[in-house]
Amino acid sequence: MIIAIDGPAGVGKGTLARRLAAHFDLQHLETGALYRAVGLRVLRSGGDPHDPIAAAAAAGDLHVADLADPALRSDEVAEAASVVAAQKSVRQALLDFQRNFAKSPPGNAKGAVLDGRDIGTVICPDAEVKLFLVARPQVRAKRRYEELRARGEPAIYARVLADIEIRDRRDANRGIAALKPADDAIEIDTSDLDADRVFEKALDAIERRTRRLG
Repeated sequence: MIIAIDGPAGVGKGTLARRLAAHFDLQHLETGALYRAVGLRVLRSGGDPHDPIAAAAAAGDLHVADLADPALRSDEVAEAASVVAAQKSVRQALLDFQRNFAKSPPGNAKGAVLDGRDIGTVICPDAEVKLFLVARPQVRAKRRYEELRARGEPAIYARVLADIEIRDRRDANRGIAALKPADDAIEIDTSDLDADRVFEKALDAIERRTRRLG
């Protein structure tokens, strides 16, 4: 089984993906971490994330161990990730990595859960289940603001909201792999739901979809 979960930042993709992977005994890949890792490599090398040559070089040299770097969660790296993710050379370099993970997940798992922004449309268009999570920008900004404050990092709500809106526009309007739901994706609005309720809705959607598939 391959479960594809897409949506913008702050909708709860990662939390849901981890719970579904544990529930169904599947492997989990947070594909956004790949682009964050590329952005972080570019920044640490002193390069410019807007430079396609530097970004492509970083993507081509990516290792699984890079995904565990705690620096991936910083706002600076998130912004760099959004920039490099819009570059065709970077997406092409990471395409095989993601597809191989989905088709042959580590540990001989019986499937995988991938969350990102183009899983159901580009990476795994044949996934058995496709979920697309949404939430109001103000709700997502509040979640991100509280997450930063909980980690002891300085944060201003208005700035967090502005950053989210900028990233949304960039992700939705980029020329390749734009953020949009697959035609057969099931949409879940998490604005007014806690993590448990989102999980319940996802389980119900998965049950209905897999039952329909036979």
